[in-house]
Amino acid sequence: MFAIIGIVTVFVAVLSGFLMEKGHIAVLLQPAELLIIAGAASGTVLVANPLRVLKAIAAALVGALKGSPFTKDRYLSTLKMMYQFLNKVRKEGLLAVEMDVEKPAESAVFKEYPEFLSDHHALDFVCDTLRTAITGGVEPFDMDQMMELDMEVHHHAAMQPADSLTTVADSLPGFGIVAAVLGVVITMGALGGPPDEIGKHVAAALVGTFLGILLCYGVVGPLSANMRKIAEEENEYLHVLRVLLLSFLKGSAPMIAIEMARRAIPAYVRPSFDEMETTCKNRVAPAAAEEAAA
Repeated sequence: MFAIIGIVTVFVAVLSGFLMEKGHIAVLLQPAELLIIAGAASGTVLVANPLRVLKAIAAALVGALKGSPFTKDRYLSTLKMMYQFLNKVRKEGLLAVEMDVEKPAESAVFKEYPEFLSDHHALDFVCDTLRTAITGGVEPFDMDQMMELDMEVHHHAAMQPADSLTTVADSLPGFGIVAAVLGVVITMGALGGPPDEIGKHVAAALVGTFLGILLCYGVVGPLSANMRKIAEEENEYLHVLRVLLLSFLKGSAPMIAIEMARRAIPAYVRPSFDEMETTCKNRVAPAAAEEAAA
């Protein structure tokens, strides 16, 4: 949402300043210049990236416009889910959650958290780790190495859309110059004609340079930076899950593992200990009450 507001602010500020200087908006409406710049930029994206990266760019753009999903509420929900899950493991053993990790869409635990269930990367990260732990024979150090490797591979893939869009942003001023040069060529062909006709061709050529620079620094560049930040936040989220799982696999109690994970959460979205404890214990209170009654 803030990305959309930012883009609108850029255009409003630029156009407002242009109008304050008695400029005419109609002069900036140059479809041919926009076609040259946008078409050439789109072509470079197609040339430079395979289909999988193109799909990732589209998905990352949608994510950037919607905003980062890794909020304090998302972290609290994840800690709450993992506390419930780890308590089940502690009481019934790892084999009790085998079906949960094999078929997470049918898991009674995961189904209560649709946001996590729809995040395939995080879901696979947790389930694959627990599946390996259930298999047995893997030391915590080796498990940590596997999780770190998984994170590195995923982070590299997550950064590709942002890197590709950064390349496009860097090329936009150049395409603006291409459009301007073509405009100058047309202007030279019109020499000897009416002065107002020559002026229109010069204005169109300059608009090409203007559009290239504006789209680079006002739209595409900031969007690629936003996508990069979201990819970094996703990596931080996976790191929290890594800390939590490793702590539990080393023998820590569920609440200790949850607290270890809480301290790995970035400070600007980290819940307090009281928030974490209240959220987690409220979730398991009914189950605890049933066991006490039995």
